[in-house]
Amino acid sequence: MEKQELLYEGKAKKVYATRDPERLIVSYKDDATAFNGLKKGTIRGKGAINNQMSNLLMARLEKEGVPTHLVEELNDRETLVKRVSIVPLEVIVRNIAAGSFSKRYGVEEGVVFEQPTFELSYKNDGLGDPLLNDDHAVALGLASREELALIRKYALAVNRVLGEIWRACGIILVDFKVEFGRLGDGTIVLADEISPDTCRLWDAETQEKLDKDRFRRDLGNVEGAYQEMARRLMGK
Repeated sequence: MEKQELLYEGKAKKVYATRDPERLIVSYKDDATAFNGLKKGTIRGKGAINNQMSNLLMARLEKEGVPTHLVEELNDRETLVKRVSIVPLEVIVRNIAAGSFSKRYGVEEGVVFEQPTFELSYKNDGLGDPLLNDDHAVALGLASREELALIRKYALAVNRVLGEIWRACGIILVDFKVEFGRLGDGTIVLADEISPDTCRLWDAETQEKLDKDRFRRDLGNVEGAYQEMARRLMGK
């Protein structure tokens, strides 16, 4: 299926129309941003790694009962997906204190939670993606209570499945962000991507960070970290 007009360009991806109104092509870029776009750069090869990794993980999640927007991988950087209307919520599941959680609540990074935490933030760069609860999401018309319950169920299932996959690769899943969308009939599905851009991933033995925190925190060897994740998961 061929790309038609460019519909949207975000921080890490471009989205194109196709001849089928219910199918889109997502093209992954090497561009990297952090802190709501305040920090910008390039991670060579990131787009191809994120595309292929996300597709592999979403295919596995489909088998585990989590519906996704994935249709098929077209090439290293491009994937055919179902057209969705994105629910304007960032869904965050945390297993270990890190990042904004540690800063916000004064919890030392690395503290392991007894059970995963589930967070919602309003997907709005202009407002700084503020945290909100179910009541806020309903009041703002972002999602219904039924949709929020389903999103929570799916997000925790994603956490369980990804945790198993990464453990087998010698990786700890610290936390991750996902997004969901509505198909034309209103069905909620997992959308966007699952990659080192959207997950915190630490080496199980050394605690070395193997994700976009290397870019955010100027830790160096960012490309090497992404390549290491591709090697462990996909043998590349």
